[in-house]
Amino acid sequence: MKPSFRVAAWLLPVCTWLACSPNDKAAKPTLVPEVNVVAAASMDLPIYTEYVGQTYGEKDVEVFSRVDGWITGMHFKEGSAVSKGQLLYSIDDLPIKTKVDAAAGRVAQARTQLVKAEADYSRVKPLADMNALSKRDLDAAVAMVSAARAEVSIAEAQLSNSKIELGYTRVLAPVSGIIGISKVQAGDYVGKLGNSLNTISSLGVVRVRFAVAEKDFLNYTRYQQKADSMFGAGTDKLPVALTLSDGSTYHERGYIDLANREVDPATGSILLQAVFQNNDRLLRPGQYVKVRIQASMLKGAILVPQQAVNQLQSIYQVFVLNDSNKVVPRLVKTGRRVGNNWVITEGLQAGEKVAVIGNAIVKPNSLVKPVAMDWRYQADSAQ
Repeated sequence: MKPSFRVAAWLLPVCTWLACSPNDKAAKPTLVPEVNVVAAASMDLPIYTEYVGQTYGEKDVEVFSRVDGWITGMHFKEGSAVSKGQLLYSIDDLPIKTKVDAAAGRVAQARTQLVKAEADYSRVKPLADMNALSKRDLDAAVAMVSAARAEVSIAEAQLSNSKIELGYTRVLAPVSGIIGISKVQAGDYVGKLGNSLNTISSLGVVRVRFAVAEKDFLNYTRYQQKADSMFGAGTDKLPVALTLSDGSTYHERGYIDLANREVDPATGSILLQAVFQNNDRLLRPGQYVKVRIQASMLKGAILVPQQAVNQLQSIYQVFVLNDSNKVVPRLVKTGRRVGNNWVITEGLQAGEKVAVIGNAIVKPNSLVKPVAMDWRYQADSAQ
């Protein structure tokens, strides 16, 4: 065999092997990303408005001294519970005891004068009847008796008033409740009806006062009237909830107790008061809280999680999952945000599956693998 034919014979099987061998790198299958998917919910959604309020005790009573004098004793622990009638402060009573003794002496003197006047009358009367004394003498004796009785009444009233003042040297609790830190100490001089000595707050029920805009008050009133017309007069008042300063929700629900008689013309707001049970004494006067009131009910609201809505300035968009498991972008209109959810007013129907993409980047009409997301909306989350 010639050399040229030998080379050709050798190259033929090599070329055949190269032509038939597989590619070094096989085509990789397309990866389908997993995406959380929720069904748009439809429900009757209560709408709440929120205001800043301040707490007050059921009764916040200031304690005053009703006599002048020096504080001789404090008979309570500051910040503790006190009962109505409990002794709080004692004031130096020696000057008032002296007044009582003087008034008692005037009573004795007046009664002595009355006895003398009555004795004179008893002697004058028979003589006047026999015309031994003139009618003028009889009238004078009668007047002396009347004057003596009046003096006795005056003296007794002064004695009674002095005893009352003596009682005021013992300052008693006017109501039951929690007493605050004393503004005076033993040895301080206090004046009659001067600055208050302390404050007692009854905390079984706590009042919360807050100002609302006039239009909100009108909406609240109309909503309550509508509830009364639907369910009858005397329907339970709309609940009021509190958010405390640490962000927690107060465990008791309250209700609107009263509204002020007028709208403040300077601010266009009206002052409302809500009351809450406070059996555990968690609330104290002076706290700032957030008050939430149900103002209306949104019927058939469509809700989706906030992460399912993409926002670009004033444009809102969701990715809807079609029957082919592809995400299709759709423009929507949003209403109010409730908790971590959006109310969709246009562009979405209840039950449609929406991809919860968040900040992830997904191309429109991309094939995805849907993963059902556990999303349970509760009306209380709106509060």
